[in-house]
Amino acid sequence: MARAKPNKELRPAILDEARQTLVAEGYRALSMRRIARAVGCTATSIYLHFRDKDDLLHALIHEGLERLHEQLLVSIDGIEDPRRRCERLCRSYLEFALENREYYEVIFSLHPEHMKRYPQALYRRARGNLEFFAESIAAVAGRAGDRKDSDYLQAHVIWAQLHGAVSLHLTERLDFRLSVLSFLDYAVQNALSALPSTDDQK
Repeated sequence: MARAKPNKELRPAILDEARQTLVAEGYRALSMRRIARAVGCTATSIYLHFRDKDDLLHALIHEGLERLHEQLLVSIDGIEDPRRRCERLCRSYLEFALENREYYEVIFSLHPEHMKRYPQALYRRARGNLEFFAESIAAVAGRAGDRKDSDYLQAHVIWAQLHGAVSLHLTERLDFRLSVLSFLDYAVQNALSALPSTDDQK
């Protein structure tokens, strides 16, 4: 007997419902049966697309990271000046977080206690987002095409600053007296202040 084929239209519906459930109620509230009821299919149909709940969650993280990757790539298209590229990457990252809150929270803010380790192959792909920053940092230092470990380390520090800033806003921990846009703009400028100056390159 031939095995049933996955319905291509069902997969995005499953991912959408799972993402909304995770953001609204957390990892423990997510179940294959619950998602099946919500999208109007059987639990068996979901297993044609995802092996288990963790496979579904990994797919959500991967989907979000791919969207972020594409947004970062597009944001620096045609920008030759390395310092401007760094700034544009920072602002594009924050724009993604503000415009895609559900994706951002699933990628960076979800902490399921018993989730299986994110697959190494997918992690390597995700690491490419930080490579954009590291390569631009190397170019600012006059070492285009010669990225060092210190550039990758600094890329992590910049990312940590941006993530911290936007997370304060998304979790409503930011002092209400502050302008969100001014706060995030200052976060970008502060992150970029650690980059080599023109005088440092002489």
